[in-house]
Amino acid sequence: MLDRNQLSDAHALLDATPGRSGATTRRAALKAALGVGYAAAVLPALAQTAIKTSAEGLTEGEVTIDVNGFKMPVYRAAPAGKTGLPVVLVISEIFGVHEYIADTARRFAHAGYLALAPELFVRQGDAQSYGELAKLIAEVISKVPDAQVMGDLDACVAWAGAHGGDLERVGVTGFCWGGRQTWLFAAHNPKVKAGVAWYGRLVGERTALTPRNPIDVVDQLHGPVLGLYGGADTGIPLATIEQMKAALAASRNPAARASEFVVYPEAPHAFHADYRPSYRKEAAEDGWKRALAWFQKHGVA
Repeated sequence: MLDRNQLSDAHALLDATPGRSGATTRRAALKAALGVGYAAAVLPALAQTAIKTSAEGLTEGEVTIDVNGFKMPVYRAAPAGKTGLPVVLVISEIFGVHEYIADTARRFAHAGYLALAPELFVRQGDAQSYGELAKLIAEVISKVPDAQVMGDLDACVAWAGAHGGDLERVGVTGFCWGGRQTWLFAAHNPKVKAGVAWYGRLVGERTALTPRNPIDVVDQLHGPVLGLYGGADTGIPLATIEQMKAALAASRNPAARASEFVVYPEAPHAFHADYRPSYRKEAAEDGWKRALAWFQKHGVA
């Protein structure tokens, strides 16, 4: 069964993906490496709004990170020739590390960060090859344990420390599915100074693979989280944001009490996704500025 967050992604895409029967073929032609081309389920991308960030001045591309013997592919972007960099983990939507996520990592790199975007679904399957959302969620996303995700992100932090990153300045950000994981990782890894969660689910069903939700971990947050959400998001009711706000305010944890929300009243789910019809330029740009300022305020930048 699709949860509310996944349904939001599904609804946002159905009207925007005509002719999806050839999506896998189109993806094969477009994608040569991690972070190149768009996931099959989101084709055709909206060229008129999709942002294209140059790689000039950056070291960027795919690396592999060892996670207990498993070689995990990760898109890395950083200012060329520099070390001692602040670190930001960029956690994808359910579609994996396609062009939009790689471009977001490059934007962070141009802002001075070592940005890492890990392909967190790769053990379960190739999320980018699926043209049908329901099948993608059933066969891949629903089988990804939170514990696996936390371990993969831990490995990214460790790798960053050995490859030019300053582990005293670690931030995490993510979108939709990755927004939920942002809250969880901020409560999991003590290296996290701050997080920025873009429209990630806050409450929901608990399962063996997803035993806790963000609302369950407020007392464990190691760094404050900025939540950027849409008031017109049909998958994340405003009531759940109010629940989370109340839980944060009631906590004795300083990081929880320092966490904040910004809700853009007219914005739908995935308003930062510049390659989709859900994109809202004003909210996306404002959210980006707030994200950079949040990291700077809390010691990441």
